[in-house]
Amino acid sequence: MPGRPDGMVVGFPSQPYPRYSYPLLAVLDLFLDVLMGGHRDFRRDALLCVERLKPPLQVLGEENILCRGPCVLTFNHYYRPGFRAWWLALAITAVVPAHIHWIMTSSWRCEGMWYRPILSPVTRWLLPALTRVYDFTAMPAIPPDPRDAEDRARAVRRVLTYVKGDRYAIIGLAPEGGDMPGGILAWPPSGVGRFALLLAGTGLKFIPVGAFEQDGVFYLRFGKAYFLSLLKGLSSQEKDRQAARIVMENIACQLPPHLRGEFA
Repeated sequence: MPGRPDGMVVGFPSQPYPRYSYPLLAVLDLFLDVLMGGHRDFRRDALLCVERLKPPLQVLGEENILCRGPCVLTFNHYYRPGFRAWWLALAITAVVPAHIHWIMTSSWRCEGMWYRPILSPVTRWLLPALTRVYDFTAMPAIPPDPRDAEDRARAVRRVLTYVKGDRYAIIGLAPEGGDMPGGILAWPPSGVGRFALLLAGTGLKFIPVGAFEQDGVFYLRFGKAYFLSLLKGLSSQEKDRQAARIVMENIACQLPPHLRGEFA
């Protein structure tokens, strides 16, 4: 069994990477539920997938995992070629013993990719359908498009309504909102800090989570919960920037140094 990360690795971990696979029957059932408008338990599906991980998922900071909210789980949008971002949500869901309301993108922009004309329209149908199956919230894709302002505001209101209706709500949020080159932590888009402050204003604590691969193993590290607050007198833009920095610095503390970017 590989030793715990010591933070001294540079670049992506050496091959082989973990083996990620999916239970065929669960995938077929999900496909039918998407087509027929059914509903599913995401944690059940997450456990089925994570149980197949080889080598097994390794979790650090288990003492910081809450059995119930209210809280916001914020995590890095880890990326490397061949790694699928949905494994971030699957892994976190599998180890948190409570329902998580995930905020996920409503489409993939696929900027600059030759397959954009085909894949982007497909995801505009598929991803919102998945949010309905699992009762999540779909947020307009990154990078932000001014034409999506109304949809984005509607998604924010939906999340806040969900939080106010569940005193033990747990929200799952990847502030960066998309894949970052080299998996290195990057600034989230404008507005994410203000959204985090809205969530903090409802009384939610924040729990940072770092996701990464090392020595052929997929790791999650959970940090200590904190309350997001700022000094008074800041402008709206300053609040957005400062709140985003606090959130990202806490996530960075859960990652090996080579993935922390300017938040090291």
